[in-house]
Amino acid sequence: MNGTLAPEVLVIGASGRVGSGVGAALLEAGSPVLAVARDASRLQRLAAMHADEPGLETMVASVADDGAAQDLARRVARRPRPLRAVVDATAGTRRASRLLDQPTPVLSASFEQEVLSHLAAARHLLPLLQRRGGDRYLLAGGPHALCGWAGYGHASIAISATRMLARVLHEEAQPMGVRVQMLSIDAPVWTPDNTARACAGWHSALGIGRAMVSLLASSSPDARCIVTYAEQSGAHPPGMLGRDFASVLDAASSSPDAGWTA
Repeated sequence: MNGTLAPEVLVIGASGRVGSGVGAALLEAGSPVLAVARDASRLQRLAAMHADEPGLETMVASVADDGAAQDLARRVARRPRPLRAVVDATAGTRRASRLLDQPTPVLSASFEQEVLSHLAAARHLLPLLQRRGGDRYLLAGGPHALCGWAGYGHASIAISATRMLARVLHEEAQPMGVRVQMLSIDAPVWTPDNTARACAGWHSALGIGRAMVSLLASSSPDARCIVTYAEQSGAHPPGMLGRDFASVLDAASSSPDAGWTA
């Protein structure tokens, strides 16, 4: 491990709603961020938004299947920075339709996009994280995992399966010394791009990102796998790029306004 470089956090799906908030919060906290997404143009826009942040690097890549996830792991393994943590903020495509109105292959496609991509990422990135000295692997849980999402039944079923996947990965990763957790987000997410149509009760992407930063900082030995996001998100995590990331996260974790509950 290169002791002269601060460890980075790999954010998959970094150009999406949750991923963009996670990346922004990590940069606030002083962590180098490797932002990964499939769409090069969206990554370019993300980089432009943080043009004054030397800690942000981008990479066009995917975890859609085993081959793509393996290629991503190989590319990350060649990077000089240690790997502090992985945040999987990817999400499947959301199309409004009644479950009863669609043929069964539509549900299979939802599972492939939602569940199998998370599994492919974990299969190849968990061992890499262990080798590179990291110990946190976080997933973002979408809304309505515990009840039906009206008009989006396929997504509800797939998100519920991803929740169980997180529980299984949590158990299987413990012997590796890596803590797998899911931040369960119970409502849609608003960003500056969709503010005009956002509804009361939606969560801010940055607030969710700050909760992820606090979750990364948690050192409790009995931390639960599923952590529920609380709307009253934490105070601004302290940021200083020159500091060691672990000390910055410890400071964020000790905030009395931490935005999540176990």
